[in-house]
Amino acid sequence: MREYLFMALISAAVTYLLVPLVRRFAIRIGAMPEVRARDVHTTPTPRLGGLAMYGGLVVGLLTADQLTHTGQALAESESDAVTALIVAGGLITLTGFLDDWWGMDAFIKLAGQIAAAGVLVFFNMRLLYLPLPKDWGGSMSLDYTLSTIITILVVVVTINAVNFVDGLDGLAAGIVCIAAMATWAYSIFLAQSMSVGNITTTAAIAAVLIGTCLGFLPHNFHPAKIFMGDTGAMLIGLVLASSIVTVTPLDPAAIEDMNKAGVFLPLLLPAAVLVLPLTDLITAVVRRTSHGLSPFAPDRGHLHHRLLDIGYSHRRSVLIMYAWAFAFAFGMVLMSRQGVPVLLFPVVIVLALAALVLMAAPRWWRGRGGAHSAERGKRPDNDDGPPTGPMPPIAPESQPRRPPADGPSHDRATADGKPVIPVFPGRS
Repeated sequence: MREYLFMALISAAVTYLLVPLVRRFAIRIGAMPEVRARDVHTTPTPRLGGLAMYGGLVVGLLTADQLTHTGQALAESESDAVTALIVAGGLITLTGFLDDWWGMDAFIKLAGQIAAAGVLVFFNMRLLYLPLPKDWGGSMSLDYTLSTIITILVVVVTINAVNFVDGLDGLAAGIVCIAAMATWAYSIFLAQSMSVGNITTTAAIAAVLIGTCLGFLPHNFHPAKIFMGDTGAMLIGLVLASSIVTVTPLDPAAIEDMNKAGVFLPLLLPAAVLVLPLTDLITAVVRRTSHGLSPFAPDRGHLHHRLLDIGYSHRRSVLIMYAWAFAFAFGMVLMSRQGVPVLLFPVVIVLALAALVLMAAPRWWRGRGGAHSAERGKRPDNDDGPPTGPMPPIAPESQPRRPPADGPSHDRATADGKPVIPVFPGRS
């Protein structure tokens, strides 16, 4: 336990100390684009925070490789997790860096994601089987080709899910941190019941990811001094996906009798930790394609945008999504630990998704929320930093009236000394 805490602290410290250097570098090279109409922030903010996160990740992984217990487990694992994550993480970080700095076509970026996932497979970080109950024929082993395809699909979907949820200050880093905590807790639970090397590998990866996210959050929480950009969002998505891939035990029968959920656990945990970003990803794709747009076309219809639109402040929206993700992910882990009927898991998932939809419901559904939400946003206690979202246009009545160059003004008098009374259209 102390080794996991140590590697998390090392990753957090390195990430935290590297962020100011990366911020100055981003400003110097101009990686600080202008505010777009769909953006929530109102001032240009440097990106490339993922470079600092990659530094923290590398140092954390190298530290884990040198520790007594974790290092031995990593050495005995069939996959070279440290090398795989450093190489694949470097590739995805380079892809994100070029996208944040110059901009990149969505399909070229997708190719970079597939290549990074292929690196993981090359170092044998891949799914070995699909867990299925005995009544369905038992767990199905995957040959190398099918294992490669499914692993790459899982990694690419996770990367894009995290990238889609990165829309508010601190949101992606916090959600991934919570997901990594749940993954770590689940892997520790499995490690107590069996001796499997890749379970310890999962715990080590999750611990380093937790530290990396915690080290970045102080700089990224609202009001953010720096954004992680695609550089960081794709990196932590890749690392989270790798922890999900490695959490599957080598022997499917090893968890058959652990509790009533049994063999479904390796499938239920990813569903728990990724349900929030995956829900946002799926709804975004459906929303965009239904309007005849590309699934990669940016818009302002994500879950976090809806929370802002119904009147929640920036910080409150982020904290609501933190609380929801934490309760759901750890609720699933606790249910798997205590042992509950497997049919309860889909019920919990449906109820949790319903609660999420209600939180982000449209204004009219929430009882004429249009006017009320506008008033709520103006409350004096809503002082959680600079305003977010595009700045509203200034109404003509609120602008100072300047007198015309060749005419009378409000503080001038006519030649006979009488004041000039302004006449407004529509008033008597």
